[in-house]
Amino acid sequence: MQDVKTDANMGLLSHVINSTFLSGLACGVSIAWIFLKVRSKILPKNTILSGERSSTFGEPPCDGEDNFKLVLIVRSDLKMGKGKVAAQCSHAAVAAYQQALLHQPNILEQWEESGEAKVVLKVETEQELLELASVSRSRGLITSLVRDAGRTQIAPGSKTVLGIGPGPASLVDKVSGHLKLF
Repeated sequence: MQDVKTDANMGLLSHVINSTFLSGLACGVSIAWIFLKVRSKILPKNTILSGERSSTFGEPPCDGEDNFKLVLIVRSDLKMGKGKVAAQCSHAAVAAYQQALLHQPNILEQWEESGEAKVVLKVETEQELLELASVSRSRGLITSLVRDAGRTQIAPGSKTVLGIGPGPASLVDKVSGHLKLF
């Protein structure tokens, strides 16, 4: 009688362990799938890259530099409110970080180790913003251009903020060093 009870308990225990293992495995696979799915959506829908998302990103020359930064360039002609500017800069910073993570992880790591400097600058026109994006791309810098979804203060598709970097400060300054603080 005792052996039958023990066999039944062992069967139940085995069933519970197998069920727990399979449930844990299913949860782990689901979480991994969700993580990969979310990560594959690199940019929010209201953000565009001004450069190609491909191997065209090379590591810009650092020449032993230990000073790195990210600049966020705001269009002042749009007369965005402070909260709107903060949100648009946040979009540009996240897009820049995600691009750097994929295309220039060494630069990203050096930027993080050097304090993650961020500077907000301004331009007066969309044309200036686009010219800076072109120069930034041509120098191999991470370049992220944000377009607004148009749900609040400005027209849909308006190019609001340009992110340049993270990258070597000396190289970023060659593109944006002439601009004034926002």
